[in-house]
Amino acid sequence: MELTESHTLPVPQQRAWEALNDTAILKVCIPGCESIDADGENAYAVALTAAVGPVKARFKGRMQLADIDAPRSYTIQFEGQGGAAGFGKGDARVTLEPAGEDATTLSYTASAQVGGKLAQIGSRLVDGAARKIATEFFKRFTEQLGGGAAAEPEAAAQETSETQAADAEGAGGDEPQKRKRSWTAWISKS
Repeated sequence: MELTESHTLPVPQQRAWEALNDTAILKVCIPGCESIDADGENAYAVALTAAVGPVKARFKGRMQLADIDAPRSYTIQFEGQGGAAGFGKGDARVTLEPAGEDATTLSYTASAQVGGKLAQIGSRLVDGAARKIATEFFKRFTEQLGGGAAAEPEAAAQETSETQAADAEGAGGDEPQKRKRSWTAWISKS
């Protein structure tokens, strides 16, 4: 699985860097996160609960920061075990670039592999769940930085407009029709 996105954060680059390295902020922003504890230099033990389709599990894992170029970039290497649900491991390259005086563009490219039951449910469902988690993380992260909903991630805005367009096509007729919930909304409920 590969995921590449960019988000505009409503703070200067240094503030964005500090927030990305603040475990209290990250714990609040990562969906399902139960704990993030220091586990050596630039390393963290992480526990979280996640659901991907019918598979819900508590994952315990480790995050290691590498190739640190403060306040511009780093690489996150991660691995986690979810018992019978399976495992996940991979890395993400995160870069921060100034986007004016009071804004920063955060870009990342992540790649991951999953095994066990997670691998059996299909890559489309796993990819969708990963995008949902990333979208929720950036929504919460922007709120923590004081940006509110005004700085909505580009990917989420695109997904919303695509969903609305698809709903409009399926509506047929002049009657307003109740918006259907996508399967990604179902995944997040658990």
